[in-house]
Amino acid sequence: MPERMVVSQPRPFIMTSVSNQWTSGICDCFQDLPQCCLAFWCLPCFTCKTANEAGECLCLPLLDAFGVIPPMTTALRVSVRQRYGIEGTVCSDCVYACFCGPCTWCQIAREIKTRRNPITFINAAA
Repeated sequence: MPERMVVSQPRPFIMTSVSNQWTSGICDCFQDLPQCCLAFWCLPCFTCKTANEAGECLCLPLLDAFGVIPPMTTALRVSVRQRYGIEGTVCSDCVYACFCGPCTWCQIAREIKTRRNPITFINAAA
């Protein structure tokens, strides 16, 4: 009588980290130190890089210099919020863009980076 051997490997548990909130706070700039340093030392370069990563025109953030309310920062924050289904209002986006510009850009960059890889693999013990 032949023996029957069944071999099966455990499958990884896949958990997605999709949320309707920002994955980091407005003042959590130090969560990504290289981006924080680039934003601190060369904000125009950082904003252009972040706009490009968001799929927008590379030089679009430079238009913020021509107004009291930074229109491009506000628009990009609204765009990222809508793209990822994050709760919020245009009014709050405008306030963050006006009073916390560099922190807003850092938060947008962190969000794009985090949401590009939303799957976390968890090793299933046998």
